[in-house]
Amino acid sequence: MQRRNFLNALAAVGALGSLPLSVSRSFAAGAAADQGRVAVNSGAVSVDQLPPLEGDLTLYLGRGEGGLYENVLEAIRKRNPGLNLQVRRGSTAALANSIVAEAKAGVRRADLFWAVDSGAIGLVADAGLARALPADLTGQLKSGFRYPRWAPVTGRIRTLPYNTERVTPEQIPDSVMALADSDLTLGWAPAYASFQSFVTAMRLLEGEKATADWLRGVSKHATSYAGELGVVMAVERGEVDLGFANHYYTLRLKNGKPDASVDLAFTRNDAGCLVNASGILALSEGDLPINFMRYLLSREVQSYLASEAYEIPLVSGVQPPQGLPPLGSISPPKVDLTELADLRPTLKLMRSVGVL
Repeated sequence: MQRRNFLNALAAVGALGSLPLSVSRSFAAGAAADQGRVAVNSGAVSVDQLPPLEGDLTLYLGRGEGGLYENVLEAIRKRNPGLNLQVRRGSTAALANSIVAEAKAGVRRADLFWAVDSGAIGLVADAGLARALPADLTGQLKSGFRYPRWAPVTGRIRTLPYNTERVTPEQIPDSVMALADSDLTLGWAPAYASFQSFVTAMRLLEGEKATADWLRGVSKHATSYAGELGVVMAVERGEVDLGFANHYYTLRLKNGKPDASVDLAFTRNDAGCLVNASGILALSEGDLPINFMRYLLSREVQSYLASEAYEIPLVSGVQPPQGLPPLGSISPPKVDLTELADLRPTLKLMRSVGVL
């Protein structure tokens, strides 16, 4: 879906001719009790079924996804002329720390926090600052992604992008831990937030010693890059056999270069195939923050982020990005994503073994 078409589709009702938004019968039936309520487990809802957003909101937005999140916000503004949306942008980790610091000072500047990493969400939620969400909202999300105080927006899978001319799938182990002792040349981005969340998951699943040993082993035959797009591009160029990266970098590269010499491999039941998520939480009371969150879970926004950002829709009834195996065919580990919040032990471990 192209950017202009997305903006027009999302803004079509309400922005043109000041037409009112249409609200479904099931939605309207519960409006007196909680405007915006939909049926539990109903899956994706069209923006046509959502109430207008009117009033002042301040959103703290973690940087990411090449401006695609900004496109979503622009479309929501265009559809809702009565919404005064102020956005503060920054790194996800820095914004999470700001929210906690502001709360300790008795100040609340943000109504919503949209983070590109669930670890930062966990930091704010653990501080007791996130409000409880209604069951109808969390019920739209797929099983395994329902949390009482935050809503995952889209998912991303840890993958092993490999060069198809240098490596066969049979040469790639299905255990990420085995790569420490393999003969494959590897690419990684140790300073990248997604990689550090992956190492945090490994630390929780495998323990400190095993993770330290893995980092030491991999560092002997790994080349470092500034980010995970750089890792995938290096794999495609043949600089290394295989890398560590979120799935969408490879899918985006292949979209622009269909004959690229790169494909995706997945490990099984370990941190190497962790499913992480971007997410949003509400910090202030009232219907407006919750109803804003509903727009991010709408069919139109979820479809846009799947088709343009190649992220995984976490609301039922929306097609996943092309080129990615069905989520049900992948075997990610069972990890409470909010447990990835505390990066301090991970950073300390990575520094102690010399990879940071």
